[in-house]
Amino acid sequence: MDDSSEAYLCINDPNGNRAGHWPESHAHLEQEEEKFRRKLKYFFMNPCDKYKARRRKPWKLILQIIKIAVVTIQLVSFGLSNQMVVKFKEENLIAFKHLFLKSFTDSSTNTYTIYTQQDVYKHIAYTVEQFLMLPSITVGNHDYKKEGDVRTPLTVCQQFYRNGSISPANETFDIDAQVEKECLQIYPVPPFSTFTTNPLNMTLHFERMLTVTVNFALKAINLETVEYHELPDCYDFDIMITFDNKAHSGRITVDLDNDVHIYECRDWSFTGTSPGSMYMLVLFDVVVILILVLSLLLCMRSVKAGVQLQFEYTEFFSIRYGKRVSLSDRMEFINGWYILIIVSDVLTIAGSLLKIIIQLKALASYDLCSILLGTGTMLVWIGVLRYMGYFKKYNILIITLRAALPNVIRFTCCAAMIYLGYCFCGWIVLGPYHTKFRTLNVVSESLFSLINGDDMFATFKNMQQKSYVVWLFSRLYLYTFVSLFIYMVLSLFITLITDTYDTIKHQQLDGEPMSDLQAFIMQCKDPPESGCFSVDENSGGGCLMCCCLHRTHGSDEDSD
Repeated sequence: MDDSSEAYLCINDPNGNRAGHWPESHAHLEQEEEKFRRKLKYFFMNPCDKYKARRRKPWKLILQIIKIAVVTIQLVSFGLSNQMVVKFKEENLIAFKHLFLKSFTDSSTNTYTIYTQQDVYKHIAYTVEQFLMLPSITVGNHDYKKEGDVRTPLTVCQQFYRNGSISPANETFDIDAQVEKECLQIYPVPPFSTFTTNPLNMTLHFERMLTVTVNFALKAINLETVEYHELPDCYDFDIMITFDNKAHSGRITVDLDNDVHIYECRDWSFTGTSPGSMYMLVLFDVVVILILVLSLLLCMRSVKAGVQLQFEYTEFFSIRYGKRVSLSDRMEFINGWYILIIVSDVLTIAGSLLKIIIQLKALASYDLCSILLGTGTMLVWIGVLRYMGYFKKYNILIITLRAALPNVIRFTCCAAMIYLGYCFCGWIVLGPYHTKFRTLNVVSESLFSLINGDDMFATFKNMQQKSYVVWLFSRLYLYTFVSLFIYMVLSLFITLITDTYDTIKHQQLDGEPMSDLQAFIMQCKDPPESGCFSVDENSGGGCLMCCCLHRTHGSDEDSD
């Protein structure tokens, strides 16, 4: 540049052609445009290129790698603890069925029924007797629940219609639909002994009876956690045995269920080892939360920077070229991976806080904690695909899913209408005759299994043939559903994915069509290691001269 009144710079025009020497007034505009183009290119670089451009260590990438490790360790630790809790609850439920249900076997879990009045009395008496003899017969550490110094009683209640006169022989009945309830309480008072007479001072009104329920509460302590240096939890089991006679069909079904409450034991003593491992886990969870909070702040800052840059680009493009930026170009500035990481961080932070509360025995929401931690960790590992996408040979899955998603959603919405139609039809017609169609939820699961080729023959075979018309309809129903969804809907769904995959492959070979944003950025030919990106943005002239020289040498090399 000389000392004349009109200064000149070597720059490129927006189309990438050499513009030669332009006046400084025009050069200033081009300089600002080049600086903004370089800013956009730097924003869309991957962490490795950003490191080459400005020698700034990719702390966000390093933090994500550390986060994956610590979150996975945390999840495994909680999973082992949660597994012990679930195992203890399930084994206690099985033990209660064997203890309190007369002649119960594991094979009779779903078919435990009785048919005579005498059997009802015998089963209730057996339950009461087992309850009173529990401390001397159980192999666990079960005991009665206390309210103060008094053991809570066993309560037997029957629900029945207030009045009723039923005469099937004369085909007449007179029913008062008002339901009454009658209860009897039996306290476990020592010394415990076996009853020689009927302990029930209650008459069951079988002709009007709806249900008989036996309720009692027990306590237990899970000692398995001691092996893993964790403080044992105390459990309350609210047990209910239900004799269901609502249908009055001559068949009474019997079911045992329990509600479990977990809490910290009182006056505990932990000898032989130190419970300090529990506090180490709490400390580890605190470290995990700090890492997650830092990751959350960095990602939110990146999202904010992207939104601000989007507004700058929209305004620049409108003023410079008089064009309106398309929605797809604006969405390029919103990094979906950051949104995914933010959601996973929020879920994992909530799960970690709940885990600390559980470890301190202030709460026992294991299921909610497992959902939060499990979902958060799943999203963290899915986020790893973001870094795989920086390599062109590994990003085919991400590109295909993103390109196929709109068509897949539209296709699924249409297929769902047909699917719901079959669900309602199967439930109302086949439900009374087939166990796989009894409820809408079961119908949906059965049909989805059929689509995937699971248990087809059993679905056909288990259809009852008591009604020939319904049986014939079931054949037509099942054959048309399988043919329609497996041979047509599922095939078309797969075709959508494969066509998108083929399109992506051809675009990678032939060159992917560029949007206005990509074309604008591509005009900046400066590689990350050129040094242009490390110059202060407020003084872009040196960088512009550097890039000019770089292009000049590049053209000379090409001419050679």
